[in-house]
Amino acid sequence: MTNNNSVSRVALKKATPEVSAVMGSLHGAAVSAARDAKVEPEILELVRIRASQLNGCAFCLDMHTKDARAQGEAEQRIYALNAWRETPFFTERERAALALTEAVTLVHDGRVPDAVYAEAAEVFDEAQLAALIWAATVINAYNRIAIATRMVPGAYQPAGK
Repeated sequence: MTNNNSVSRVALKKATPEVSAVMGSLHGAAVSAARDAKVEPEILELVRIRASQLNGCAFCLDMHTKDARAQGEAEQRIYALNAWRETPFFTERERAALALTEAVTLVHDGRVPDAVYAEAAEVFDEAQLAALIWAATVINAYNRIAIATRMVPGAYQPAGK
């Protein structure tokens, strides 16, 4: 997909501030649920990056790779994330979260298979599974918003930068 600026796109925050605020609240609630369930922050960033890769969302990829690096994520793991199954760089929990993220993101390709869910349920408790499903759902929604409105990547900087 190219960034074609010939057609002006709606600014959702401006056009629908109430809906945008609710989306922000949903994101905040999902982050809180993950924190309360003790899901590792690095897993959440891997989830966000992987879903954004699958969806082709340049804006979210820019944002979440920068956030991951700011949290200390190794560049090697970020570069290899698209081929995570082929590398030794990811833990069992990370692999389960990535498989679940892919299944949720590509739900049209056959639902979330029982085997993928069972694998995740072996390494995450119920609250953590719920938090991961919410994290994947929220980033997928944000990917669709950024793609539909052609949000331009590049300017985002992690907090404190």
